[in-house]
Amino acid sequence: MISLVVAISWTATALFAEVASKRLGTLPLNVIRMVLSLLLLAGSLWLTLGAPYPVMADGKTWLWMGLSGFVGYVLGDFCLFQSYILIGSRFGQLFMTLASPAAAITAWLLLGEKMSAMAILGMIVTMVGIGMSVLSKSDDGSKKLSLKLPLMGVLCAIGAGVGQGVGLVLSKVGMGHYEASIAAHGISDMAGYVSPSAVVPVSLGFMMPFASTMIRATVGLIGFYTALALFQKGGRRKLAEGVRDRKAMLCALGAAVFGPFFGVSLSLMATLYTNAGIAQTIMAMTPVFILLPAYLLFRQKVTWLEVCGAVISVVGVSLFFV
Repeated sequence: MISLVVAISWTATALFAEVASKRLGTLPLNVIRMVLSLLLLAGSLWLTLGAPYPVMADGKTWLWMGLSGFVGYVLGDFCLFQSYILIGSRFGQLFMTLASPAAAITAWLLLGEKMSAMAILGMIVTMVGIGMSVLSKSDDGSKKLSLKLPLMGVLCAIGAGVGQGVGLVLSKVGMGHYEASIAAHGISDMAGYVSPSAVVPVSLGFMMPFASTMIRATVGLIGFYTALALFQKGGRRKLAEGVRDRKAMLCALGAAVFGPFFGVSLSLMATLYTNAGIAQTIMAMTPVFILLPAYLLFRQKVTWLEVCGAVISVVGVSLFFV
Protein backbone atom coordinates (compact mmCIF):
# COMPACT_ATOMS: atom_id res chain seq x y z
CA MET A 1 0.00 0.00 0.00
CA ILE A 2 2.85 2.40 0.82
CA SER A 3 4.49 1.61 -2.54
CA LEU A 4 1.23 2.34 -4.34
CA VAL A 5 0.97 5.69 -2.55
CA VAL A 6 4.57 6.41 -3.64
CA ALA A 7 3.74 5.71 -7.30
CA ILE A 8 0.77 8.09 -7.12
CA SER A 9 2.87 10.64 -5.23
CA TRP A 10 5.60 10.58 -7.88
CA THR A 11 2.97 10.98 -10.58
CA ALA A 12 1.78 14.18 -8.89
CA THR A 13 5.40 15.31 -8.44
CA ALA A 14 6.10 14.89 -12.15
CA LEU A 15 3.04 16.92 -13.15
CA PHE A 16 3.80 19.75 -10.69
CA ALA A 17 7.48 19.73 -11.65
CA GLU A 18 6.83 19.92 -15.39
CA VAL A 19 4.84 23.15 -14.94
CA ALA A 20 7.26 24.64 -12.40
CA SER A 21 10.45 23.75 -14.30
CA LYS A 22 9.18 25.45 -17.46
CA ARG A 23 8.41 28.63 -15.48
CA LEU A 24 11.46 28.71 -13.19
CA GLY A 25 14.17 26.67 -14.85
CA THR A 26 15.73 23.48 -13.49
CA LEU A 27 18.24 24.87 -10.97
CA PRO A 28 16.05 27.61 -9.37
CA LEU A 29 13.19 25.14 -9.02
CA ASN A 30 15.36 22.54 -7.33
CA VAL A 31 16.82 25.07 -4.89
CA ILE A 32 13.30 26.16 -3.92
CA ARG A 33 12.11 22.55 -3.77
CA MET A 34 14.97 21.50 -1.47
CA VAL A 35 14.38 24.46 0.87
CA LEU A 36 10.67 23.65 1.14
CA SER A 37 11.45 19.96 1.64
CA LEU A 38 13.93 20.69 4.43
CA LEU A 39 11.41 22.91 6.21
CA LEU A 40 8.76 20.18 6.02
CA LEU A 41 11.18 17.49 7.15
CA ALA A 42 12.63 19.58 10.00
CA GLY A 43 9.16 20.36 11.29
CA SER A 44 8.12 16.72 11.14
CA LEU A 45 11.26 15.50 12.93
CA TRP A 46 10.90 18.16 15.63
CA LEU A 47 7.31 17.12 16.33
CA THR A 48 8.01 13.38 16.35
CA LEU A 49 11.61 13.05 17.57
CA GLY A 50 12.05 16.25 19.55
CA ALA A 51 14.84 17.60 17.31
CA PRO A 52 14.68 19.21 13.83
CA TYR A 53 17.55 17.11 12.49
CA PRO A 54 18.45 13.40 12.02
CA VAL A 55 19.04 12.24 15.59
CA MET A 56 21.72 9.59 16.22
CA ALA A 57 23.04 9.72 12.65
CA ASP A 58 26.80 9.13 12.70
CA GLY A 59 29.50 10.12 10.21
CA LYS A 60 29.11 7.01 8.06
CA THR A 61 25.38 7.61 7.81
CA TRP A 62 25.95 11.20 6.66
CA LEU A 63 28.62 10.08 4.19
CA TRP A 64 26.57 7.41 2.43
CA MET A 65 23.24 9.24 2.58
CA GLY A 66 25.06 12.38 1.41
CA LEU A 67 26.51 10.50 -1.56
CA SER A 68 23.03 9.21 -2.28
CA GLY A 69 21.69 12.77 -2.15
CA PHE A 70 24.37 14.01 -4.53
CA VAL A 71 23.84 11.24 -7.07
CA GLY A 72 20.07 10.93 -6.70
CA TYR A 73 19.12 14.59 -6.22
CA VAL A 74 21.84 16.83 -7.62
CA LEU A 75 22.72 14.73 -10.66
CA GLY A 76 19.59 12.61 -11.07
CA ASP A 77 16.92 15.22 -10.38
CA PHE A 78 18.74 17.86 -12.41
CA CYS A 79 18.62 15.52 -15.39
CA LEU A 80 15.01 14.57 -14.65
CA PHE A 81 13.70 18.13 -14.41
CA GLN A 82 15.67 19.11 -17.49
CA SER A 83 14.03 16.22 -19.33
CA TYR A 84 10.60 17.54 -18.26
CA ILE A 85 11.40 20.77 -20.11
CA LEU A 86 12.69 18.99 -23.22
CA ILE A 87 10.41 15.94 -23.57
CA GLY A 88 7.73 16.34 -20.88
CA SER A 89 7.03 14.50 -17.63
CA ARG A 90 5.30 11.58 -19.36
CA PHE A 91 8.39 10.47 -21.27
CA GLY A 92 10.70 11.59 -18.47
CA GLN A 93 8.98 9.20 -16.06
CA LEU A 94 9.09 6.40 -18.61
CA PHE A 95 12.88 6.47 -18.56
CA MET A 96 12.81 6.24 -14.77
CA THR A 97 12.14 2.50 -15.21
CA LEU A 98 15.87 2.37 -15.96
CA ALA A 99 16.42 2.86 -12.22
CA SER A 100 16.00 -0.87 -11.61
CA PRO A 101 18.68 -1.98 -14.11
CA ALA A 102 20.97 0.78 -12.83
CA ALA A 103 20.40 -0.31 -9.23
CA ALA A 104 21.05 -3.96 -10.09
CA ILE A 105 24.32 -3.16 -11.86
CA THR A 106 25.44 -0.83 -9.05
CA ALA A 107 24.61 -3.40 -6.38
CA TRP A 108 26.62 -5.97 -8.37
CA LEU A 109 29.62 -3.65 -8.59
CA LEU A 110 29.42 -2.10 -5.12
CA LEU A 111 27.93 -4.82 -2.93
CA GLY A 112 28.76 -7.96 -4.86
CA GLU A 113 25.10 -8.87 -5.35
CA LYS A 114 24.59 -11.38 -8.15
CA MET A 115 22.32 -10.70 -11.12
CA SER A 116 20.09 -13.58 -12.14
CA ALA A 117 19.20 -14.53 -15.70
CA MET A 118 15.69 -13.18 -15.01
CA ALA A 119 17.17 -9.81 -14.03
CA ILE A 120 19.09 -9.65 -17.30
CA LEU A 121 15.87 -10.52 -19.15
CA GLY A 122 14.15 -7.74 -17.19
CA MET A 123 16.72 -5.23 -18.48
CA ILE A 124 16.05 -6.30 -22.06
CA VAL A 125 12.26 -6.14 -21.65
CA THR A 126 12.48 -2.70 -20.02
CA MET A 127 14.60 -1.39 -22.91
CA VAL A 128 12.15 -2.84 -25.44
CA GLY A 129 9.23 -1.11 -23.71
CA ILE A 130 11.03 2.23 -23.73
CA GLY A 131 11.98 1.75 -27.37
CA MET A 132 8.35 1.11 -28.35
CA SER A 133 7.37 4.44 -26.79
CA VAL A 134 10.14 6.69 -28.12
CA LEU A 135 10.94 5.25 -31.56
CA SER A 136 8.88 5.70 -34.71
CA LYS A 137 9.22 5.08 -38.42
CA SER A 138 11.16 7.67 -40.37
CA ASP A 139 9.20 10.29 -42.30
CA ASP A 140 11.15 9.60 -45.50
CA GLY A 141 9.04 6.55 -46.35
CA SER A 142 11.69 4.04 -45.32
CA LYS A 143 11.12 1.40 -42.67
CA LYS A 144 13.99 2.68 -40.56
CA LEU A 145 13.26 3.63 -36.97
CA SER A 146 14.13 7.09 -35.71
CA LEU A 147 13.96 8.85 -32.37
CA LYS A 148 10.81 10.95 -32.12
CA LEU A 149 12.10 12.95 -29.15
CA PRO A 150 14.95 15.46 -28.84
CA LEU A 151 18.21 13.58 -28.24
CA MET A 152 19.28 15.86 -25.38
CA GLY A 153 15.98 15.23 -23.63
CA VAL A 154 16.44 11.47 -23.97
CA LEU A 155 20.02 11.66 -22.63
CA CYS A 156 18.82 13.71 -19.63
CA ALA A 157 16.04 11.20 -18.96
CA ILE A 158 18.53 8.30 -19.12
CA GLY A 159 20.77 10.16 -16.67
CA ALA A 160 17.79 10.63 -14.35
CA GLY A 161 16.95 6.93 -14.33
CA VAL A 162 20.56 5.92 -13.74
CA GLY A 163 20.93 8.55 -10.99
CA GLN A 164 17.88 7.27 -9.13
CA GLY A 165 19.03 3.65 -9.37
CA VAL A 166 22.55 4.36 -8.14
CA GLY A 167 21.23 6.68 -5.44
CA LEU A 168 18.88 3.92 -4.23
CA VAL A 169 21.79 1.52 -3.64
CA LEU A 170 23.77 4.22 -1.83
CA SER A 171 20.69 4.91 0.32
CA LYS A 172 20.48 1.23 1.20
CA VAL A 173 24.05 1.33 2.46
CA GLY A 174 23.37 4.56 4.37
CA MET A 175 20.21 3.18 6.02
CA GLY A 176 22.23 0.17 7.19
CA HIS A 177 24.76 2.46 8.86
CA TYR A 178 21.92 4.52 10.39
CA GLU A 179 20.37 1.42 11.95
CA ALA A 180 23.78 0.42 13.35
CA SER A 181 24.30 3.92 14.75
CA ILE A 182 20.91 3.85 16.48
CA ALA A 183 21.68 0.41 17.91
CA ALA A 184 25.00 1.77 19.23
CA HIS A 185 22.98 4.28 21.27
CA GLY A 186 21.34 1.37 23.08
CA ILE A 187 18.08 1.27 21.07
CA SER A 188 17.47 -2.23 19.73
CA ASP A 189 13.74 -1.89 19.03
CA MET A 190 13.27 1.13 16.77
CA ALA A 191 9.65 0.20 16.07
CA GLY A 192 8.81 0.44 19.76
CA TYR A 193 10.98 3.42 20.72
CA VAL A 194 9.33 6.83 21.08
CA SER A 195 11.39 9.88 21.92
CA PRO A 196 10.51 11.24 25.40
CA SER A 197 10.74 14.80 24.04
CA ALA A 198 8.37 14.19 21.11
CA VAL A 199 5.33 16.43 20.74
CA VAL A 200 3.60 13.79 18.61
CA PRO A 201 4.44 10.25 19.81
CA VAL A 202 5.62 8.39 16.70
CA SER A 203 8.13 5.54 16.71
CA LEU A 204 11.74 6.13 15.68
CA GLY A 205 11.51 3.28 13.20
CA PHE A 206 8.65 5.01 11.38
CA MET A 207 10.49 8.35 11.23
CA MET A 208 13.97 7.03 10.33
CA PRO A 209 13.26 7.20 6.55
CA PHE A 210 12.24 10.87 6.94
CA ALA A 211 15.45 11.58 8.89
CA SER A 212 17.47 9.82 6.18
CA THR A 213 15.73 11.87 3.50
CA MET A 214 16.67 15.06 5.35
CA ILE A 215 20.36 14.18 4.98
CA ARG A 216 19.87 13.65 1.26
CA ALA A 217 17.92 16.89 0.89
CA THR A 218 20.59 18.87 2.79
CA VAL A 219 23.27 17.72 0.36
CA GLY A 220 20.84 18.33 -2.50
CA LEU A 221 20.31 21.95 -1.45
CA ILE A 222 24.06 22.58 -1.13
CA GLY A 223 24.70 21.02 -4.53
CA PHE A 224 21.90 22.79 -6.38
CA TYR A 225 22.67 26.21 -4.88
CA THR A 226 26.38 25.83 -5.68
CA ALA A 227 25.55 24.91 -9.27
CA LEU A 228 23.12 27.83 -9.51
CA ALA A 229 25.72 30.31 -8.23
CA LEU A 230 28.62 29.01 -10.31
CA PHE A 231 27.14 27.80 -13.58
CA GLN A 232 23.93 29.72 -14.28
CA LYS A 233 24.33 33.33 -15.33
CA GLY A 234 21.99 35.50 -13.31
CA GLY A 235 20.90 32.42 -11.37
CA ARG A 236 20.29 34.17 -8.06
CA ARG A 237 18.29 36.87 -9.81
CA LYS A 238 16.12 34.20 -11.48
CA LEU A 239 15.72 32.54 -8.10
CA ALA A 240 14.46 35.80 -6.57
CA GLU A 241 12.09 36.33 -9.50
CA GLY A 242 10.82 32.77 -9.18
CA VAL A 243 9.90 33.24 -5.53
CA ARG A 244 7.52 36.00 -6.63
CA ASP A 245 5.85 33.77 -9.25
CA ARG A 246 2.79 32.53 -7.36
CA LYS A 247 1.84 29.74 -9.76
CA ALA A 248 5.41 28.49 -9.96
CA MET A 249 5.75 28.52 -6.17
CA LEU A 250 2.52 26.56 -5.70
CA CYS A 251 3.74 23.96 -8.19
CA ALA A 252 7.17 23.91 -6.51
CA LEU A 253 5.44 23.29 -3.17
CA GLY A 254 3.47 20.44 -4.73
CA ALA A 255 6.68 18.98 -6.16
CA ALA A 256 8.34 19.26 -2.73
CA VAL A 257 5.47 17.71 -0.77
CA PHE A 258 4.87 14.78 -3.13
CA GLY A 259 8.58 14.38 -3.99
CA PRO A 260 11.32 14.57 -1.33
CA PHE A 261 8.93 14.84 1.63
CA PHE A 262 6.31 12.14 1.05
CA GLY A 263 7.51 10.27 -2.03
CA VAL A 264 11.17 9.67 -1.21
CA SER A 265 10.58 9.12 2.52
CA LEU A 266 7.76 6.65 1.90
CA SER A 267 9.81 4.84 -0.75
CA LEU A 268 12.49 4.18 1.89
CA MET A 269 9.79 3.18 4.35
CA ALA A 270 8.22 0.73 1.90
CA THR A 271 11.44 -1.26 1.73
CA LEU A 272 11.31 -1.67 5.53
CA TYR A 273 7.80 -3.19 5.52
CA THR A 274 7.95 -5.48 2.48
CA ASN A 275 10.30 -7.09 0.00
CA ALA A 276 12.32 -4.37 -1.74
CA GLY A 277 11.61 -5.95 -5.14
CA ILE A 278 7.84 -5.83 -4.64
CA ALA A 279 8.08 -2.22 -3.47
CA GLN A 280 10.23 -1.17 -6.43
CA THR A 281 7.91 -2.88 -8.93
CA ILE A 282 4.81 -1.13 -7.60
CA MET A 283 6.60 2.23 -7.39
CA ALA A 284 7.64 1.79 -11.04
CA MET A 285 3.96 2.09 -12.08
CA THR A 286 4.31 5.88 -12.38
CA PRO A 287 4.87 5.84 -16.20
CA VAL A 288 1.50 4.10 -16.53
CA PHE A 289 -0.34 6.25 -13.98
CA ILE A 290 0.85 9.48 -15.60
CA LEU A 291 -0.62 8.77 -19.04
CA LEU A 292 -4.21 9.80 -18.24
CA PRO A 293 -3.44 13.06 -16.36
CA ALA A 294 -0.89 14.01 -19.05
CA TYR A 295 -3.67 13.67 -21.62
CA LEU A 296 -6.32 15.46 -19.54
CA LEU A 297 -4.17 18.28 -18.13
CA PHE A 298 -1.63 18.92 -20.89
CA ARG A 299 -3.61 17.59 -23.88
CA GLN A 300 -0.66 15.41 -24.84
CA LYS A 301 -1.45 12.84 -27.53
CA VAL A 302 -1.03 9.31 -26.17
CA THR A 303 -0.86 6.43 -28.66
CA TRP A 304 -1.66 2.81 -27.93
CA LEU A 305 1.93 1.93 -28.79
CA GLU A 306 3.14 4.31 -26.07
CA VAL A 307 0.70 2.77 -23.57
CA CYS A 308 1.94 -0.72 -24.44
CA GLY A 309 5.54 0.48 -24.19
CA ALA A 310 4.97 1.89 -20.70
CA VAL A 311 3.28 -1.31 -19.52
CA ILE A 312 6.05 -3.48 -20.98
CA SER A 313 8.69 -1.34 -19.25
CA VAL A 314 6.98 -1.92 -15.91
CA VAL A 315 6.73 -5.65 -16.66
CA GLY A 316 10.48 -5.56 -17.31
CA VAL A 317 11.02 -4.02 -13.87
CA SER A 318 8.94 -6.76 -12.24
CA LEU A 319 11.14 -9.45 -13.82
CA PHE A 320 14.06 -8.23 -11.71
CA PHE A 321 12.33 -9.56 -8.62
CA VAL A 322 10.71 -12.80 -9.80
